[in-house]
Amino acid sequence: MEYISRHLESRILELSKSFSAILLTGPRQAGKTTMLRSLADKEGIGRKYVTLDDLSERDMAKNDPAMFLQLHRPPVLIDEVQFAPELFAYIKIHIDEHHGPGDFWLTGSQIFRLMRGVRESLAGRVALLQMSPLSQREITGAPCAPFTTDPDRLLAESDRLRPVAAPELFARLWKGCMPGLVGGQTPDRNIFYSSYLSTYVERDVRDLSGSVDALKFTRFVTSVAARCSQLLNYNALAEDADIDIKTSKAWVNILETLGVIFLLHPYSDNVLKRTIRTPKVYFYDTGLVCYLTRWSSPEVAESGAMSGALLENFALSEIMKSYQNAGLEPFLYFYRDRDAKEIDAVIEGDGMLCPLEIKKTAVPDRRLTRVFGVIDKSPLKLGTGAVLCMADRFSAFDRNNLIVPIWMI
Repeated sequence: MEYISRHLESRILELSKSFSAILLTGPRQAGKTTMLRSLADKEGIGRKYVTLDDLSERDMAKNDPAMFLQLHRPPVLIDEVQFAPELFAYIKIHIDEHHGPGDFWLTGSQIFRLMRGVRESLAGRVALLQMSPLSQREITGAPCAPFTTDPDRLLAESDRLRPVAAPELFARLWKGCMPGLVGGQTPDRNIFYSSYLSTYVERDVRDLSGSVDALKFTRFVTSVAARCSQLLNYNALAEDADIDIKTSKAWVNILETLGVIFLLHPYSDNVLKRTIRTPKVYFYDTGLVCYLTRWSSPEVAESGAMSGALLENFALSEIMKSYQNAGLEPFLYFYRDRDAKEIDAVIEGDGMLCPLEIKKTAVPDRRLTRVFGVIDKSPLKLGTGAVLCMADRFSAFDRNNLIVPIWMI
């Protein structure tokens, strides 16, 4: 299998010089362990590796964490640490006594902010990073760059990046971005996603919820996929899967906890009181969406009824990854008010709000930017806006409204 270098590698090595523990969270099969074991080999300091997927190791970590850490002395890489939260208190004691930089590399298949028991135990002692499946920049070997509407940076990048036509973009979107698929470990896409859902997702759902009806859960995830890039509707999801509303909410939370989906929340403040409160739902991997919703080829996905939603999901997941891969928190929202005025995405930063519209067109209309004006009511300044689309090159309507090809994200 071909190893694809990850943007987080340099960030992890940098943080290992100042933090005793690094916790890398993200969905299963995203490449966390592969990357850290590759880095450990390059370190050359004999870092041990242990996984809590091994039931005997997990049992010791849960029931005798002190002995576990005696047997697995730092520097150590502990995989799937969410299975033994009992370890965290003992890791804290070790860090407070020894202060060894880079002593603990930890991975978890649950997103940290939703993981139980870590925040209190290791607050201030652990560097937290999130890894998603491969970004397009990682796949193509482009440098790590958090997405921005800064025209100077985009202009410079437009000369360095290779343009991508719509059919190739949809081929990437359809294939997905899991390392096992992209690197050629599992060439059959259908077998990969089928086993991914049954082996990892359903098993982890059971760990988090106690029990799960596999058929209903598959119908539920399929229903979420069919509604990607839309407002989250718990009632409709519950109806599709023949479950109650409480289970629907719990399963959405679990999919978010496992890093399969992310929710984009609406931007609001004290001035913009007419905004709605319902989030929109997106997948980190559009290949999984295409598999679940039965789009049999990139061509069918491109011409099908979901093509616009798939493209929006793809663009926003790439923006999210561009921030995560730089070790940054993405302040990404959408705007929608009760007058049905909507902006697909809004990036907040440096006291500004930068609005984004995402459209499946190669020749966007300037009128798409008119809605950006609703942000003027906010106390934050309206920053440079952009229409993300299928254009073959970077250009602009004017200095405040850019036309950015999605392949540049």
